[in-house]
Amino acid sequence: MKIKNNLRWYIIGTIFLATTINYIDRQALSVAAPVIKKDLGLSNEQYGWIVSAFLLAYAITQLMAGIFIDKKGTKKGFSIAVIWWSIANMLHAFSKGVFSLGAFRFLLGIGEAGNYPAAMKAISEWFPKKERSKAVGILNMGPGMGAIIAPPLMAWLILSFGWKMAFVVTGAIGFLWLFLWQKIYYVPQKHPKISEEELSYISKEKQNPIKTAKTPWLDYFKHKEVWGVALSRFVSDGVFYFFVFWLPSYLADEKGFSLVEIGLFAWIPFVLSDIGSFLGGWTGTILIKKGLSINASRKWIIWIGAILVLPILGCLYISSPYWAIGLISFALFATQFKQSALFTLPIDLFPEKDAASVWGISGSAGSFGAMLFTPFIGWLVDEISYSPVFVIASLLHIVSAIIVMVLIPRIKLIQA
Repeated sequence: MKIKNNLRWYIIGTIFLATTINYIDRQALSVAAPVIKKDLGLSNEQYGWIVSAFLLAYAITQLMAGIFIDKKGTKKGFSIAVIWWSIANMLHAFSKGVFSLGAFRFLLGIGEAGNYPAAMKAISEWFPKKERSKAVGILNMGPGMGAIIAPPLMAWLILSFGWKMAFVVTGAIGFLWLFLWQKIYYVPQKHPKISEEELSYISKEKQNPIKTAKTPWLDYFKHKEVWGVALSRFVSDGVFYFFVFWLPSYLADEKGFSLVEIGLFAWIPFVLSDIGSFLGGWTGTILIKKGLSINASRKWIIWIGAILVLPILGCLYISSPYWAIGLISFALFATQFKQSALFTLPIDLFPEKDAASVWGISGSAGSFGAMLFTPFIGWLVDEISYSPVFVIASLLHIVSAIIVMVLIPRIKLIQA
């Protein structure tokens, strides 16, 4: 493989693959949910608590994952995370009921929490600021790609081998990725295949690193900007998780879809999700090249995405499952368009040494918010319907954008 000036794009491509695998393992349960709920006798509310077990572990561990990645380094830390979550996903095959399944989801959440802190640290190491939104856009296509692959893959595996073997097969994929990761990833200064031109470009264009001691973790909370990225994700991450964990159940319960139909159609919204991620990152880069500041570029992307989620309210008034899929697809496009800028804020605001830790705080806050939202969704569905869930989902990204404007009046580098 002859690489001269574009090695960083191979790096982000490899990380994109890891994030795709991460979300295949994460969404495997949602695709299998109609079968598992019947097999294990689970209610919607119990399913909601099982999902929350994952999100609780994910939220708690992200607080520590950033520190762990900063300490161990991107290559080793990412490897440990992938090994952990792959084994945890395979253990789902041994589930006997709500408690054992919840326990295995909790273990999965611990491992998967390392993905984004490691990925964002790698981006801060390999990409100058003007390219970071594009890199984050590519990274953030991973969840959508995983969600595209998971429905048909899981449906085929379940129909062919049963739901337990489906978890074993999807869990094993992570071990294949590890071989590629060990071969391709080094920090730029130590990579054996990097060209002098690319190394000079990375070193020149990105922030100049300042040699200081690692920031004490609690000190991050002295900055209102940390509260801004954390609270903005606390209120909005649950919307994406609603579609990740509940879309197959919604299609089965409300639209009468079979497992085969879920496999045929449930991936479609996540194609639009990926397009939104890519276009959001690409648009942010173009705006900066056109002369907009990082502050203006990020906030334009955040507000456009937040407003474009509102048409999801149309799901309250239509009966066609295909129109519903269309509106959900557009909402996921808008969500990920927005998140391509929001997810970049920790590495816009803080230097490399703090990147994974600040990302961990914001990601943990988002997961805590989703954890609280998920059992509430289950209760609303059992007691009322999906309608109030769609109303809430349509508004949360607007609240998220307002929080960014109030607590992050200007996006600029902070020395923690």
